[in-house]
Amino acid sequence: MKTAVIGADGQLGTDVVKAFVANGDEVRALTHAEIELSDKESVSSRLNELRPNLIVNTAAMHHVDKCEQEPDRAFAVNGLGARNLALTAKQIGATLMHVSTDYVFDGEKATPYLETDAPRPLNVYGNSKLCGEYFIRSTIREHFVLRTSAVYGKSPCRAKGGLNFIELMLKLARERGEVRVIDDEIVSPTSTRDIAAQMVTLSRSNGYGLYHATAEGSCSWHAFAREIFDRTSTRVNLLVAGPNEFPIKVPRPKYSVLENSGLKRIGLNRFRTWQEGLQDYFSNGH
Repeated sequence: MKTAVIGADGQLGTDVVKAFVANGDEVRALTHAEIELSDKESVSSRLNELRPNLIVNTAAMHHVDKCEQEPDRAFAVNGLGARNLALTAKQIGATLMHVSTDYVFDGEKATPYLETDAPRPLNVYGNSKLCGEYFIRSTIREHFVLRTSAVYGKSPCRAKGGLNFIELMLKLARERGEVRVIDDEIVSPTSTRDIAAQMVTLSRSNGYGLYHATAEGSCSWHAFAREIFDRTSTRVNLLVAGPNEFPIKVPRPKYSVLENSGLKRIGLNRFRTWQEGLQDYFSNGH
């Protein structure tokens, strides 16, 4: 299959390219320098030139604070950018696979969110990503929209300073000997390798639609940090951060655990537990 991966040099995109190449696809890796999602002509001309069978979009404006400061830009990339991809994919007869987020929910639910639960984003980022979902779902039938959560991978995330949560925790432990982490946000830490593997599996089906795609299980950021330190035998004094110790500028959901009910319904859920994903991270050349 001829596959174009957008955001190919990002934290997720890097592993997505590797996974599709390993699967035998003819992959064209597109970076921001080669395609601008917010520019309809850029999207149309680049993809018409390549004529892929499958377009995988991992690119987004996902720095939550910057999205709040620049809502026009956030919606241009995350909302209209998704529309540009959907329109072009439909025109050239390609399937579109698009990555969305747990931040489409408000975190008020006490049990894992299903694909059928009504979204209610708390911030510009979540609203702009939900806008992109709706544009895709209403524009092209041959689509896969994957919502994921608390993503980490070996490749640096440039928008967030290059360090994922794991590397940040280990760096702070080395430098300070004491780390304070919040325990009132519950997530499902999800490995980019696992997301990429799931994408390959799903792309070979015709089960088009919206899917939750996260590691199995959930934990607080504090519990995630504890697991990181335990698995690396890191000596550190890990404490729970106070309620206002790290004031956030932008509202975020306190509980954003997603249930992969759609993937399980069609028998294609490939996700492991978050603990297994973390162990795999350390086993592969850390």
